[in-house]
Amino acid sequence: MNWSAMSSGRMWAELAPYASHPARSRGRRVWEPAASDRNHFQRDRDRIVHSTAFRRLVYKTQVFLNHEGDLFRTRLTHSLEVAQLARSMARGLALHEDLVEALALAHDLGHTPFGHAGQDVLNACMKPYGGFEHNLQSLRVVDVLEQRYPDFDGLNLCFETREGILKHCPMRVARHIEALEPHGVAHRFIQGLQPSLEAQLCNLADEIAYNAHDVDDGVRSGLISLEQLLQVPLVLRFHEETEQAHPGLARQGGRRLLSEVLRRMLSSQVHDLMAQTRERLSRAQPANDQQARVGTPLVAFSPAMRAGITELKRFLFRALYRHPQVVATTRRAQGVVRDLFAAYTDFPGELPTEYAQRPDLPRAVCDYIAGMTDRFALREHHRLTGQRVFV
Repeated sequence: MNWSAMSSGRMWAELAPYASHPARSRGRRVWEPAASDRNHFQRDRDRIVHSTAFRRLVYKTQVFLNHEGDLFRTRLTHSLEVAQLARSMARGLALHEDLVEALALAHDLGHTPFGHAGQDVLNACMKPYGGFEHNLQSLRVVDVLEQRYPDFDGLNLCFETREGILKHCPMRVARHIEALEPHGVAHRFIQGLQPSLEAQLCNLADEIAYNAHDVDDGVRSGLISLEQLLQVPLVLRFHEETEQAHPGLARQGGRRLLSEVLRRMLSSQVHDLMAQTRERLSRAQPANDQQARVGTPLVAFSPAMRAGITELKRFLFRALYRHPQVVATTRRAQGVVRDLFAAYTDFPGELPTEYAQRPDLPRAVCDYIAGMTDRFALREHHRLTGQRVFV
């Protein structure tokens, strides 16, 4: 019995021909012997889970800062929700579940403290030095910044995992990466190819997850109401379904009504994605994983579902992400990151030795700040400035 083949919970013969296959992996940047009891993608998943950057996600902002409530999503809980959704769909589509899970768990490793607020201001600080983007930073984390192994920097993940982590890449950056790593993880951007089907699936699972839990957290916070949400056709549709299936549920109070609406909305998106993807795969008939990369993405929502999701995202942007309370918190958080960047660049001795001694000081400062949790960033800001931004 080939235990490596069994380790993902299914025989490889059950994988679709267009799925990524660990036996066809392009390998790792530093050669390592194969594990006797795990396939390559499972090994990548395990390394990600045991990384320092993954543990830090528990105290990194999704939408609401950690101090604002214990029940709001963090980057860690978000990543787990994405992994659960993506792995379930991968099983139904006969894609490689371990690769999908590895990508889901790693996709936010490069996020700064304070969510997109931290990213935006760190990018502004780094503009003279090449900028900052959390997706590129996620790849940098697994390639360089994790320091766990004696023979290499980073986690030495498989090509397929690294390529899937690199979701977005401006052409200027893609050409730079291609010069350093010919025909590597940025090559598909230059050639106009799609990522693996597993990466395509993970990208949309990310979207399904954050749309649902941002609605949930937004209502829990009191910043948006169910009445406001009913202005969104996608939410209204499942609210009406819920009331028809469970008359009187709204009068009971509590969270059951919203939870059921979101459950139905999430399930509908999953079923829509899988049906649309199967239809596209049936038309395209890719013979292998490389043919599945050519042309338009094969993993997709139907046009009607995509329109509904777009309208929901517009509502969340307007009513939640740009809510005055969120904006006020964002501005204070951005001030923390801006102050930290200035303090460390002016006084490199305040950095840990391994960062202070690096020749590229701005990038060292950027890496250090990007790796911080929300609460560590606030503690460092208080230590360096004497200010308490959030009391």
